Amino acid sequence: MNIYVGNLNYRVKENELKQALSEFGTVDSVKIVTDRETGRSKGFAFVEMPNDEEASKVIAQLNGAEYAGRQVVIREATPRAPREPREPRRRE
Repeated sequence: MNIYVGNLNYRVKENELKQALSEFGTVDSVKIVTDRETGRSKGFAFVEMPNDEEASKVIAQLNGAEYAGRQVVIREATPRAPREPREPRRRE
């Protein structure tokens, strides 16, 4: 199951989040989303857990809990909706 983790403290690292969630079961991957230009965290991540039961336990027990000084939002991630292609920018 793919899990969305929001309202993360900007200083949280992927390995720290993986370690915290590993207490509930196997974590395949953690990807903290970062700004393309600055490389700074955007305050949310996606976590992949192979066992849906363990992932559901994470959601039930940690949604709304405090982690690294912030109240995190944890839920099942939904697939991204397809986006319309943008027109190329004109250079003047």
